[in-house]
Amino acid sequence: MAAACTRMLCKVGRSIWESPAARRPGTVSYLVGNVSSRGSRRAYGTGVYRSELLCSLRTGAGGRVLGCAVLLGGGLGLYHTVKFRLQQLLAEEETKVSPLRGGLKLTLYQYKTCPFCSKVRAFLDYHGLPYEIVEVNPVMRKEIKWSVYRKVPILMVNGDQLNDSSVIISSLKTYLINKERSMSEILHCYPEMKSVNERGKEVTEYSNKYWVMLGEAEITDIYPEKGMQKEEMKWRQWADDWLVHLISPNVYRTTGEALASFDYIVREGKFGTFEGFFAKYVGAAAMFLIAKRLKSRHNLQDDVRQDLYNAVNDWVAAIGKKRKFMVMEGLQAFDDMMDNTKVKHWYRRMERASLNHEGRQD
Repeated sequence: MAAACTRMLCKVGRSIWESPAARRPGTVSYLVGNVSSRGSRRAYGTGVYRSELLCSLRTGAGGRVLGCAVLLGGGLGLYHTVKFRLQQLLAEEETKVSPLRGGLKLTLYQYKTCPFCSKVRAFLDYHGLPYEIVEVNPVMRKEIKWSVYRKVPILMVNGDQLNDSSVIISSLKTYLINKERSMSEILHCYPEMKSVNERGKEVTEYSNKYWVMLGEAEITDIYPEKGMQKEEMKWRQWADDWLVHLISPNVYRTTGEALASFDYIVREGKFGTFEGFFAKYVGAAAMFLIAKRLKSRHNLQDDVRQDLYNAVNDWVAAIGKKRKFMVMEGLQAFDDMMDNTKVKHWYRRMERASLNHEGRQD
């Protein structure tokens, strides 16, 4: 931005100098008016006009004032450009010093509103790991056409492809604790298994996906109390097998909530104009009906909010008051959950910890 402003100011200076009107007395105010009316154009001037600008300072008092303003603006732009570049260099040096963050090139392929993608982002943010995001079009999915695995999230780590949110978290955590093994070696600990579910659909699962692969000494260090590792695995699986199944019946509970949910999904996601319109109205109607089927499949109460409240309160009770850690933000289901359960304080702690990268290891 600063560099663009500098180029704009240089071009303005040149246009003033080269204009015949600029060489006649009493025309400075007219020129300024013309320049402002054309100010929206892009400019690509450089510092080669320094001598011309200095000459313009000798055309009279108005010219001196305008020339000084141009030079001052250019100087400020140059200052901010240099400052920004210095900040970049310092960040690069910090990355070189910290092999934990600098040794990983991460690219996350996601849908922004996907709960599994949100889980991965929270993990990366908490650990202060810089990553690039590629928003995937949910209809065509051309951004991941290169992948045999057609779901999100997908995390590319130094060229290795990690699939499934739980595998991503377990394998990345393993690497962060013990970087003696490459990511390719770690991924062998989570073999892919294909099977056919009760509806005749082929599904892909991963062995050991809730395990962080550690040695005896590392386990003692990371999980100092007996049973902590198994408890962590239990609640991670609970989130995948139970909590996530409460989301759709709750966010598509009524036609109004279904429309609001898809309005949010379309607004935050990567949809074309036609795709967005179709998704909002047709998708909302379809998911309203599907949510009813999901409620029956998972034996939820008629008022699905109660199952959500119970699940969240069970989670908060398991965490207790001493532990920091053991979504649907922006939607009515989220607001109701915050108002009618005890999760608010935990959620705000988690939110602050992620924003402040409290899990980062320097």
